[in-house]
Amino acid sequence: MTTLARHLIRLGGAARDKTDAITQVAALLAGAGNVHPDYLRGMLAREEQANTYLGSGIAIPHGTPETRHLIHETGLAVLQLPGGVRWGEGGEPVRLVIGIAAASDEHLAILRRLTRVLGDEALVERLSTTSDPADIQEALTGERPAAAPAAGAALPHAARVTLPNPLGMHARPATLLANLVRSRGGRVRLARDSGESADATRLMEVLSLGLTRGTPVTVSADSPELLAAVTDAIRAGLGDDLSAAPASPAPARRAPEWEPRQVAATVEGVPAADGLVIGVTRQHAPRPLDVRDEPGDPATEAARLDAALAAAWAELGTVIADVAARFGADKAAIFQAHQELLGDEGVVQDTVARILDGHGVAWAYREATGERISHLQKLDDPTLAARAVDLSDVQRRVLRHLLGLREPEIHAGGPVILLAPDLTPSDTARLGPDTLLGFVTAQGGPTSHTAIIARGLGLPAVVAAGEGVLEIPDGTRAILDGSAGRLYLNPSEADVASAQERQGVLARERDAARAARFQPGATRDGARVEVAANINRAADASAALEAGAEGVGLMRTEFLFLERDSAPSEDEQEREYRAMAQALEGRPLIIRTLDIGGDKEVPYLGLAREDNSFLGIRGIRLCFERPDLFLPQLRAVARVARDHPNLHLMFPMVATLEEFRRARAIFDSVREEVGAPRVPLGVMIEVPSAALIADQLAQEVDFFSVGTNDLTQYTLAMDRLHPQLARQTDAMHPAVLQLIARTVEAAERHGKWVGVCGGAAGDEVGALILAGLGVGELSVSTPQIAGVKAALRGRTLAELRTLAGQALAQPDAESVRALVQAAQPEGATA
Repeated sequence: MTTLARHLIRLGGAARDKTDAITQVAALLAGAGNVHPDYLRGMLAREEQANTYLGSGIAIPHGTPETRHLIHETGLAVLQLPGGVRWGEGGEPVRLVIGIAAASDEHLAILRRLTRVLGDEALVERLSTTSDPADIQEALTGERPAAAPAAGAALPHAARVTLPNPLGMHARPATLLANLVRSRGGRVRLARDSGESADATRLMEVLSLGLTRGTPVTVSADSPELLAAVTDAIRAGLGDDLSAAPASPAPARRAPEWEPRQVAATVEGVPAADGLVIGVTRQHAPRPLDVRDEPGDPATEAARLDAALAAAWAELGTVIADVAARFGADKAAIFQAHQELLGDEGVVQDTVARILDGHGVAWAYREATGERISHLQKLDDPTLAARAVDLSDVQRRVLRHLLGLREPEIHAGGPVILLAPDLTPSDTARLGPDTLLGFVTAQGGPTSHTAIIARGLGLPAVVAAGEGVLEIPDGTRAILDGSAGRLYLNPSEADVASAQERQGVLARERDAARAARFQPGATRDGARVEVAANINRAADASAALEAGAEGVGLMRTEFLFLERDSAPSEDEQEREYRAMAQALEGRPLIIRTLDIGGDKEVPYLGLAREDNSFLGIRGIRLCFERPDLFLPQLRAVARVARDHPNLHLMFPMVATLEEFRRARAIFDSVREEVGAPRVPLGVMIEVPSAALIADQLAQEVDFFSVGTNDLTQYTLAMDRLHPQLARQTDAMHPAVLQLIARTVEAAERHGKWVGVCGGAAGDEVGALILAGLGVGELSVSTPQIAGVKAALRGRTLAELRTLAGQALAQPDAESVRALVQAAQPEGATA
């Protein structure tokens, strides 16, 4: 937020001439400590080089680049001259002199506002004669600010947090952080231990810090309340799903399931999207934009920048709507982050600084964004470095508008395998089956937004294949295997025929899985394994049912509490639970009570910070501590249960029999109070102690649901958020499997059932092993439903029991996975 201090505004002044006016405004800056007195020389020298008259009676004297070292702290000063003073070669009358000392990119957004002020003659007249400095402050900053600390002043309140986000501080959480700080009206900085820091409201500054999962960050703020809100929000993940594995969402590199026998060459890269296609290659190298430094009037150039940014914003709005309709809201969020990059004040103000130094707007914008792109490319973390492509995409979009160029068409000449140095997300979103079969890029990474969109399109893609891919002639016959990360050049006719046969197998498998998605989950010999969905809100239910879900095995109610400023009321919760139950039309609905703490926090709840929140007040423990949260939720559930017998309730993080008994007693009291019938009650098996006393619990609970994410981290004593250990927290570890087996055995002895709602259920290897252990329900994310059902149909229960028994005796998770992959089902095609 741009500030303009009251003591840097002088009203009702007078000046003999332009030099006297500049001397006075320079004295204001020097008197406030913003500049050395010699900075006046630079302001006068600048006036000799270029006229700083903007128009409508406003001038903006500022120093030269050579005198920038004389600036101690960025600042602005305003001298009001109601009588006016002659300025420029034409002797234009100036009544507002705005002196600028720009050592960094602070405050220069005022020039953007001035371009709007210039067009309002009545406002200019009022500012030239007003006796209230707040009028000038409001016109130039957008608000009538209260007294605020100087921009360079140290913020008085600080705390350290560790970033929990699986993919680091990428664009979406950085955007939410910026919006949070803006909504509170304060100032916040983030700093690494190395000393690098960033204004929390400036997206590019924050991204350039390169904050990865596990990075310690010092957060400083100008009030303790703002500090608490920001640190709580960071610990909560700023909208990210902290239960997600930190590994890339791209396909893992694996041994090819199909290989040609005779090809001219094989190009290897990194798998980015699965699929096997046959076609010819076509090179795509976007023509560089011809950006020349053509200086113009600063006000005109600033107006051009505003217009280009507005046009790019509107254009992105259309892209967002189109991508959301074609690929879903998650892919559209990529371009919402692009809009946030457009509005980054640091970029805009740095551009304006270059305009003030006498450069053209297109050149200035290219340089300002180019510096940031270069910095991002050098970050060690590949996920954060991949965001350089996003900023390049935004840069090119704005430059096109500044240069008056239309968006170029991607002429592929029919479905081809596109080869390119890299592709931007915008390029990829405009592609489709009519344009290409798949693509290979020399650069890029599997976590880039380009790769994510490719997976949404269902196009096979390989990235980081090296510069050699750019030398492949157009029209080269090729086979692209996205899952193996390989491009085979000039295959033999026999290999093409073999690839076509393999395509048929893959297509039949996909079609069969989708066509059979509504069949009950079961093994090949008919043993039932229900496949349900993990979802957060009622709005997600229809998509889950369309994907073949047989119910909801986990409704995460904490998402009703996240991303809002106050707890949902009992009525609000009832409406959501009721809508979910109605959407399921009698299918099972398992609601988990509030699971806050550990990797999920809610800033407005004011919970005490804990050094190790995974071992602190979370899950059912928090519910006991906060009846103000627990009781309204239980009442909402009970009210819905009166009309929906399909509803089940389960309690998270139960470690002892006493905890379950206590939770059951509270719910029974609430249930009787609202006149609800008995509701099946279960507990989450997430703590090793719960698995070890499963026999006692099974005598009193109605069902178990295993949360493999937490059970794995507690069993292996490895924090699943730890940057170095998280990849080792594999639920297929035999120690974890033995605890699940123990739970299943206890449940069976007492006639109860066991489900799994953790990440292992949606992993096809995990699904097979869990079914072999006797798990009767697998609750997975919506896109995984058809694949899990298909995997189950490929094996008999006897085969799965044998595999599960062998898995328990393996030395590690890797061996378990190898065991399953080696045991191909009957009739499987290698």
